Amino acid sequence: MAKIEYLNPEGTCPAQGLYSHVTRVPAGPLFFVAGQLAVDLDGNVVGKNDFDRQFHQVFDNLGAVLKGIGADFNDVVKFTTYLVHSQDLEKFMRLRAALFPKIFKGPLYPPNTLLTLDRLVKEDFLFEVEAVVRGRE
Repeated sequence: MAKIEYLNPEGTCPAQGLYSHVTRVPAGPLFFVAGQLAVDLDGNVVGKNDFDRQFHQVFDNLGAVLKGIGADFNDVVKFTTYLVHSQDLEKFMRLRAALFPKIFKGPLYPPNTLLTLDRLVKEDFLFEVEAVVRGRE
């Protein structure tokens, strides 16, 4: 299977974080993974008012979804990230900088669109991540 490539084309500005401008994906099945939230296996919110705990739970949940479809983080084509509080941007950047080298082969990472919004589906949620994933054949 041809590999996924993360690209920063010549003539483009530097990425403003741990992401690339473009993903080149060989043909194959694509999965569109719903936004993952800080919820445990019993359906309880994890880390109410604790961004760090929610961050880790969201990526644990995303990892479980990827495993369930026979993929891993290196199959991610693109993320969309939602934060409720702009004050959590620095925490997000710090936590992502610590986590990504552990879950990706690196040194480049998938494109990411980061949005700050008023709230998520429940008031207790501070953070959500959705992904587009290339399936393996």
